[in-house]
Amino acid sequence: MWDVHYHSFQLGKNTDPDKEDSGEFKRAAAVHLVSDPMLMYRLHRRFSEIELERTYREIRKLQVEIKNLSKLTPEGEAGASWPIGINPPFKPKTRFEVINWDYFTEGQIYSCVEGAPKCELRGINKADISDIIETAVQQLNEKYQPALRFRKRQLLNGYRRFDPTRGMEYTLDLMLEAHTQKGYSRAIVKRVSLLRPLSTVEIIPMPYVTEATRVQVILPLTVHEEAYVANFLEAYSMNALDVHDNMLLTFLFIYDPFDAQRVSQNDIFAGVKSAITEIEKRYSDVKIPWISVKTDVPSQIKIMDIISKKHPVDTLFFIASVWTEINGEFLNRCRMNTINNWQVFFPMHFQEYNPAIIYREQQTPSSADFLKDGHFDRRVFSEACFFNSDYMAARTKMATDILDNDEMLESMEVYDVFIKYSGLHVFRPVEPALVQKYTHRTCNPRLSEEVYHHCVLSNLEGLASRSQLALAMFEQEQANST
Repeated sequence: MWDVHYHSFQLGKNTDPDKEDSGEFKRAAAVHLVSDPMLMYRLHRRFSEIELERTYREIRKLQVEIKNLSKLTPEGEAGASWPIGINPPFKPKTRFEVINWDYFTEGQIYSCVEGAPKCELRGINKADISDIIETAVQQLNEKYQPALRFRKRQLLNGYRRFDPTRGMEYTLDLMLEAHTQKGYSRAIVKRVSLLRPLSTVEIIPMPYVTEATRVQVILPLTVHEEAYVANFLEAYSMNALDVHDNMLLTFLFIYDPFDAQRVSQNDIFAGVKSAITEIEKRYSDVKIPWISVKTDVPSQIKIMDIISKKHPVDTLFFIASVWTEINGEFLNRCRMNTINNWQVFFPMHFQEYNPAIIYREQQTPSSADFLKDGHFDRRVFSEACFFNSDYMAARTKMATDILDNDEMLESMEVYDVFIKYSGLHVFRPVEPALVQKYTHRTCNPRLSEEVYHHCVLSNLEGLASRSQLALAMFEQEQANST
């Protein structure tokens, strides 16, 4: 049987915990004569600092051991990754896997979200760059003091890239003012490399979900999209009805006021309704209802308001587009990633590039191979999975804020409602199981400027990659010159 000794420490009347560094204090399991909450907070902070210092010492000890052991490996010391103990850099197998470096200065960054050549450095990016420069100067001072003391004068060049195996890597060219012990000073240029490593992966508890939940698919349809319904119903029949997936489909026919007045003489959706009837005849146990809406501005929120009122609050919606190829893999992902009162799911589908541009004189590959040439369309928010109760709660908060202003409703999408008013986690990942073949979408100029702009950019970015467009332009110029 072992004797266990617990040490305590008695604070003096004027003891400052922030400066206490004795061995008795560090070994203490309890400290007494804590007179007020502020002193308790200061004690907690001091013991946290002591624990952090102990952890850093252990890390340095492990780094020395790794460095010593690396000498025994076939590669020698050169085989040890930098920083020691961190995963080595990602090694691309092809040129398409090379991770690009982003160039920045203290005021500008030269890789912008919207594709502009440069933009102002602000927000979290500005804070990140300021922090990394300050850390670089601090590390240099720790390395060279007391012989030299550095002060930053200017950032000449900055580069950064995100390595998914390590974290964010930085390379900085700094103009520094170096001061010697004798009082001399001069300007020197120093290149430093830094790494902000990825933290430990943390498992976050999530509510239980099941793949047995029924999915209510909603397909809004305008007159410009009617021609694509046949392909949609074919994929729906093969991937959902033939395998008896637990889902229901509802069409939402959007008429403009002129077409709505002529619906009895010339229904623009008559062909679609006939196709639905054929599906119902082929599958005797299947019913595909439809809802008709008259509006000259098909706002996504107004449409969703109509749908929401016609379904129970526990309904799991999947808002689809006519180009969506529904399949069981995605529907299960919709069920698993949509959590009532917790998370909504806005996937980014994979969009095929224009075959006429990327293949030109070559033979177009089969449908199984077209995913090799395309991109994930981050401009489109038309596909989403969420529970009706979550939408109703967010919509209620929005109504009290903007008082159902029609102009405001037309300028927003369902994605904006959840971002601004739900308080839920909005999950927006790339979704390889949700694919669309190339098509040029008709952008409605009656929608808000931002929604219309996103639609136009989606069409432009969906033509081809930059290299493919450049090659097409070069070949066109060559043809014109001859």
